[in-house]
Amino acid sequence: MNTNPIDRITTSQAVMFISNFIFGAGILTLPRITTEKIKTPDSWIAVIVSGIFIMFMVFLIFKLCQRYPSETFYQFNQKLIGKWLGSLLSLIVVAYYIGLSAFEVRAMAETTRLFLLQGTPTWAVMMPFLWIGFYLVMGGINSIARMLEIIFPITVLFFLVVMFLGISIFEVDNIRPVLGMGVMPVVKGLTTTSLSFAGFEIILIIFMFMKEKNKPKRLVLLGVGGPIIFYTITVVMVIGALSIDGVLSQTWPVLTFVRSFEIKGLLFERFDSLLLVIWIMQIFATYIIALFAAVLGLAQVFGKSPHPFIYVSVPVIYFIAMIPKNINGVFKMGGMIGNFAFYLFCFIPILLLLISMVKERKHAKI
Repeated sequence: MNTNPIDRITTSQAVMFISNFIFGAGILTLPRITTEKIKTPDSWIAVIVSGIFIMFMVFLIFKLCQRYPSETFYQFNQKLIGKWLGSLLSLIVVAYYIGLSAFEVRAMAETTRLFLLQGTPTWAVMMPFLWIGFYLVMGGINSIARMLEIIFPITVLFFLVVMFLGISIFEVDNIRPVLGMGVMPVVKGLTTTSLSFAGFEIILIIFMFMKEKNKPKRLVLLGVGGPIIFYTITVVMVIGALSIDGVLSQTWPVLTFVRSFEIKGLLFERFDSLLLVIWIMQIFATYIIALFAAVLGLAQVFGKSPHPFIYVSVPVIYFIAMIPKNINGVFKMGGMIGNFAFYLFCFIPILLLLISMVKERKHAKI
């Protein structure tokens, strides 16, 4: 794995890092988890409001990273809060990325076993993904960026096409009335919908590798704006087609929606299996980004070569991924990781930015 700061990624590649990391297994259950909390058809409003808040957070993180353009979060936090406390915080973040990697791999295995490879042992599905990801991360950030340039356009284009092909079963009455029970249900659902944007913090890790470090508007608008549009369309189409009760009764409502219609005369009349194959690539992308962030963090905290940490991380991820006993355990694991990430990365970057500003003013007075 090459972590040389000479490695550079373009702004468009950075956008793909953010968008791909926000996407993942969560999109397949997003309509259900938001509807469970809000209990009205207004989930799409909560998604938009949460997305705007996440845009603001990404902008603040960008401003923090601009103060330390040649360092990652793992390095500059030690300058702000001290070596020992900074190292501890970095290890906590590394633990989060290890846990996220494990969740994505297990979610990928569960969806594959349920819809494509029934009866295949979980470990047999997980192993190829783990080791392919291991090989890719060994190539460093440029290898990952080039892979994202292939996966991201295919995923977005195909997913949106499938969503709009389902317009034939869409019932506008299922998303009415708008704000029929007021704004309080939407407010209650903001935390849940905000969790679906977990991953926005990856800018803390990849900023050092960016060629252009002075374009926050483009990065924020495209990196987070894309998922906002994507999520909103998904929630509206799925609730509109299945209704609130239908969404709440499904484990994977997006897949149920795709299975609910056929387009005769096309090359593919049923799209669920093809959608899963493509979306598995998307979950894989989330896994490798998280693995890269974890390995880079360990290498920078301990000042060692990243290669030994890659060999250690993959078995650890496997054992953590095997902890949940069933799909409900996987969902619980994902909820815990999402909650932890949301509160950690909404609080820590703001705190570090304030500390940086205070230190800068003190230095200026001297």
